[in-house]
Amino acid sequence: MRVSTNQLYTQSINGIYDAQSTKMKLSEQLSSERRVINPSDDPLAASQSIMISQSESKNQQFATARTFAKNAMSTQLSIIADAVKVTSSVSETLVAAASAQSDKDRESYAQQLNGLKEQLLNLGNKTDGNGRYIFAGYKTDTPPFVKDDSGKVSYVGGDEKITQKVDDNRSMIIAHTGRQVFLSHPSNPIKDSEPDIFATLDMAISALKTPYSTASEEEKNAAMALIDKANRSARNSQNNFSSAETVLGLQLKELDSLDDLGRDRSAANQVQKGELVGVDWLSTISKYFQQEVTLQASYKAFTDLKGMSLFEMRR
Repeated sequence: MRVSTNQLYTQSINGIYDAQSTKMKLSEQLSSERRVINPSDDPLAASQSIMISQSESKNQQFATARTFAKNAMSTQLSIIADAVKVTSSVSETLVAAASAQSDKDRESYAQQLNGLKEQLLNLGNKTDGNGRYIFAGYKTDTPPFVKDDSGKVSYVGGDEKITQKVDDNRSMIIAHTGRQVFLSHPSNPIKDSEPDIFATLDMAISALKTPYSTASEEEKNAAMALIDKANRSARNSQNNFSSAETVLGLQLKELDSLDDLGRDRSAANQVQKGELVGVDWLSTISKYFQQEVTLQASYKAFTDLKGMSLFEMRR
């Protein structure tokens, strides 16, 4: 069967085009590090890869949420640690004040307690780096604790704790309210005590301002009873602060564990995605060089064909 020159040219050119196309495809796979570049290359693998990408996107969103939660809780932990120290100073001052007899000494202790009260008020009204009040619940734009002209401190913040979803099946309280931290008893409180640390301090300050020099024994006993109650209440508040510290510390450890799990999931997703759509380097490089040889052979065949005359073709 005789083959025309045009047919030979067409076959030769098509061979070059096919070889170039295959080589370009392999080159694209190598440069992109992907075997599946278009969904049509492998629809099933492409579909599964999309699902894995969506899963990883969700995984990264939780990682971001955990970072936010860690920052919020670490800030609270630092403030509450300071509150524990201040409350410890309150207890020490109350113990010393209980044995003070002179009005001058008692007034001095009252002033010390008032200074510690101001420190606790400042801690309760701390803000984060964005100016949001940390212990205000969801009312983060206004101070949670306010002091009136008489010196009484009241809580006006929100009562709903701030929660954050930190993993697929885990939500966590990331911000406790000022009422819970500063105005509440611990789980096992000392009996006959005041949960409000500010009211505790007001109680003690008022008792210490009772002049002993002119007071009756009954008035002295009443003042001493208030000091004793304030001391019990301060220890309760310190225990409550410490409980909040413990909870935050445990939650931060849990977040670290969830971060580890998230990194494991991310690594597994990367491996799965690579197996589905990633390039097989050894195989693809081998095919690329094979195709280079094929392309050079096609060029040579075409060049040889151009040099042949019609007479040579018919001989």
